[in-house]
Amino acid sequence: MVGFGNLGRRRAALLGPRCVATVDPQAPGADHRTVDAVAADRYDAVILAVPNRDKPDYVRRFLRSGKSVLVEKPMLFGGRRDLEALEREARGGAIWYTAYNHRFEPLVQRLKTLLDGGAVGKPDRARLVYGNGTVRDWLGTWREAGTGVLEDLGCHVLDLGGWLLGRDDDRYLLWDLRPVESATFDYAAFSTADRRVVYEIGTVFWQNRFEIDVYGSEGSLHLRGLNKWGGATLARHTRVYPSGAPPEQRESTIGEDTSWRDDLAEFERRVAAGEGCGANDWRISAAIASLVAQTAPPQTDG
Repeated sequence: MVGFGNLGRRRAALLGPRCVATVDPQAPGADHRTVDAVAADRYDAVILAVPNRDKPDYVRRFLRSGKSVLVEKPMLFGGRRDLEALEREARGGAIWYTAYNHRFEPLVQRLKTLLDGGAVGKPDRARLVYGNGTVRDWLGTWREAGTGVLEDLGCHVLDLGGWLLGRDDDRYLLWDLRPVESATFDYAAFSTADRRVVYEIGTVFWQNRFEIDVYGSEGSLHLRGLNKWGGATLARHTRVYPSGAPPEQRESTIGEDTSWRDDLAEFERRVAAGEGCGANDWRISAAIASLVAQTAPPQTDG
């Protein structure tokens, strides 16, 4: 386990005795301060929970050693060549897998099953909202750099938008992107280029919000909440012709957040199959870059 902050400690606890060593240059409680202090024959794979700027160098090092890596989201690339170069570094079938654990929320999984089964008919439009009030926890940390909320929460909704809806968009329309209480972006609103999928994210929402709405020709699906926040609900509305109040079917979950456990199992499956995730990382990287580019002032002649 490389990186022993909040996420690193959580991952190490989940692994239990399978975690043979923890590494962090500063965090109290880590077994070692450097990766070099851990003999390579002691471990088979790595979980990486370090600042975003440090991820590529760590991943490159481990891939060269034939060690597969679970990377805490996001894994961002400045260009496709950077991605392809990193893929070429892998030895012995090693892969990296960027963890997006919200895919494994029980009702997100259920929503995916319903969509794939045609529950809403032909999908027409969707909206994804992810917000919390953690902005003050950012101040003075590495999170108050880079692209801020786009890297922190935006990557999650971009991942879900692509996975749930089967879209491969890598260019988006920016509606709003700005700092509210930090030195970097802590609020954003944007959409796909065709405006059919809308996203809103922020660390300046004073009540936690996680919402997914999908509308189609035969009905709609509406998810609210996450198990880590005390539970979630999923409502399915079936269209009435020619119009009228739709029948509603409602499901709910509450209890342990199992998404981290299931996410780890997905990593192990992908390692066994030699199945990396470079295409998804590139799509999300390109999407974030396209949004940030739209904040630049227009160029003028002379």
